[in-house]
Amino acid sequence: MVSSYLSLAQLDVPQQLVSSELTKLESYLSNNDRPAINWEYQIPELGEGGACSLFGYLQEAPFKLTDYLKQDSHTTEKLTQLQRIVNYVVEQTGVDWYGIYQNTATDEGAQLLKLAYFGAPSRPLFPLTKEFAAGSNNVQVALSAKGRVINNVEQYLAAGGEYYTCDPKVKAEACLPLFDEQNNCVGIVDGEAFNNDFFDQQTLALLIACCIKIPHFLV
Repeated sequence: MVSSYLSLAQLDVPQQLVSSELTKLESYLSNNDRPAINWEYQIPELGEGGACSLFGYLQEAPFKLTDYLKQDSHTTEKLTQLQRIVNYVVEQTGVDWYGIYQNTATDEGAQLLKLAYFGAPSRPLFPLTKEFAAGSNNVQVALSAKGRVINNVEQYLAAGGEYYTCDPKVKAEACLPLFDEQNNCVGIVDGEAFNNDFFDQQTLALLIACCIKIPHFLV
C-alpha cells in the first residue's frame, strides 16, 4: 500500500517513515471527535478570465457545497472524517494551509472540488484542463498523478517555473495525488506554508499517510 503510493506519485520518502505515520493516523481516526463541517465557506473574487484569485477580496455570497453534494447522512459522515484528517495535519505539522480536493463532474466540466480545508479563503473549484494546469500545481498534479513539492517558491519562480499564487505569503507548497483502488487519480491534497523548506521528509511522510487514507472518505 505504502510502496504502491510512493511509486505511483513518484515521491522519494522512506517507506518505513510513511508506515509509522500511517499507524499514528489510524490511531487518531479511531477516536470519536466530530468536528464541524464547512458546508458553506467564503471564497475570493477571481481576476480577469478567472485564472487568478484577487487575494484579500471575498465574494459576497458564500460557496455552497450543497450545490455539488447531497447533504445526507452518508456525505456528512464522509466529510466529517475528511475534516478530522485536515485537523490532524494542522495539529501535527503547523501547516498554514491544507485542503482536500476531489475530481468532480460539474456543468462546467470536470473540476477539482474543495471538500475540507484549513486556512485563508481560497477558490473552491479548479478546472481540470491542460490550459489551467500550466499555472496551477493543483491541476497539474491531478492530471499527471505525480506529486509536486516546492520548498522555495521564490527560487522556483526565478528559475522560470509557473505558479498559481493564492496567498503571497506562501513560501513552500506540497501538492500530492489521491488514488482509488484501481490506481486512478481521483483528487489531490494541497499544503502550503509561510516558511521555506517546510516540507521535510517527516512532514511529507505524514501527508502521504493521509493520502493513503483519504480516498476511503471521498464522496
